[in-house]
Amino acid sequence: MPLYAGHVARHRDGRCAARRARDEALVSDEFAPILPGAGGSDYERYLRTDELLALQKTEDEWVHRDELLFQTVHQASELWLKHAWNDVEEATRLIEARDLAAAQRLLRRANASIRYVVGFLEHLEQMSPWEYQEIRRVLGHGSGFDSPGFREVRRVSPPLYAAFESVRTERGLSLIEVYTLGREHEDLYQLAELLIDWDEQIGIWRFRHVKMVGRVIGEDVVGTQGTPVELLAGLIKHKMFPELWRVRTELTELAKQSD
Repeated sequence: MPLYAGHVARHRDGRCAARRARDEALVSDEFAPILPGAGGSDYERYLRTDELLALQKTEDEWVHRDELLFQTVHQASELWLKHAWNDVEEATRLIEARDLAAAQRLLRRANASIRYVVGFLEHLEQMSPWEYQEIRRVLGHGSGFDSPGFREVRRVSPPLYAAFESVRTERGLSLIEVYTLGREHEDLYQLAELLIDWDEQIGIWRFRHVKMVGRVIGEDVVGTQGTPVELLAGLIKHKMFPELWRVRTELTELAKQSD
């Protein structure tokens, strides 16, 4: 290549490199984090990932590597439970304001959140029953009974049913008529079904939790708070809204009478 041509090529390459560097700097400045907090991006700062990912024990603190799984499952469950009970609380307010359509949307979302929590239990079943005994020694008196999320779930459920009942009473319907006349009162019927979905999902969680505990530590032992595992099974029968379950029996009996 002639000397002059080589000089031109190097000059052109230099200008291209400088332009690329300038463009990259502009792009970098354009998307530089603007939110306050720790982290190299607004994603990290908004979600506070530095704090979030520091909530689990570090590797040198583990008694077994499955402590990461155990903590992650329970912490994620508490987050989804928080989301669920907050949606139920807001749905209750909307029912009281007679905005049943908006309440239904939130209740569908709350039910989905509980399904996520149920799904997490499958991960715990993947722990070795023998290796879990190492983790169990460092749990102290920690128990699922102490879950703040499920305490809130139990707290928000009675007001939800009371709000539903106020609408039913206002319309002059018996509970059985909510079903027999359901097509005439579709919004109230759908609301009743979302309430029983909520109750059912909580019951499914209780059932799956008892089965998971029995699978991991056995059925004839006591839990970390001294409660026999077999007694946990009694909780499976507990219902938040027994009236909504009972009305199904009444509908079956009513159908027999009309035969």
